[in-house]
Amino acid sequence: MKLIAKPFLSKISILGLSLLVGGCLNNDMTDLTNYVKEVKSRKQGDIEPLPEIKQIETFTYASAGRRSPFVPEERQDEPTVANEGNGLMPDPNRRKEELEGYELDSLRMVGTLEQLAETWALVRTQENTIYRVKSGNYLGKNHGQITKIAESKIELTEIIPDGQGGYRERQASLALSE
Repeated sequence: MKLIAKPFLSKISILGLSLLVGGCLNNDMTDLTNYVKEVKSRKQGDIEPLPEIKQIETFTYASAGRRSPFVPEERQDEPTVANEGNGLMPDPNRRKEELEGYELDSLRMVGTLEQLAETWALVRTQENTIYRVKSGNYLGKNHGQITKIAESKIELTEIIPDGQGGYRERQASLALSE
């Protein structure tokens, strides 16, 4: 196999490029000129005039002699009224049960047991640990004491703050999960 000389190869390349460029030199641009004429002859659309801008009355804020909005307001101390409430409050001396460390909505009732005429409920935590509870036990972080266990739900009474320094009772339930 013979090697082709470089000068011969360069002459062939120049000839091929000149043929390619020569093929692009078609001066017939009638399609383009016809299209430009057609576009220019189309009817121009009417543009709506810009809406008038309403003049807004300026407002000058006179802050001289007024308090800064970035400084807390000085309030006169109002006499505090002790809220004696209804005397209801959680027992601070009571030993907390295991399920009082969970939010009530994170617990699931999964079944019931009956043993020696006493009904127990089975409660599952988020960690899939199952606990056995009975009436009088506590559930949830709101001091919820179990008042009744039925086959389909656990009823309990929670003691929650009333927002005025006292406490109030709230009924809650934990339904059987499917």
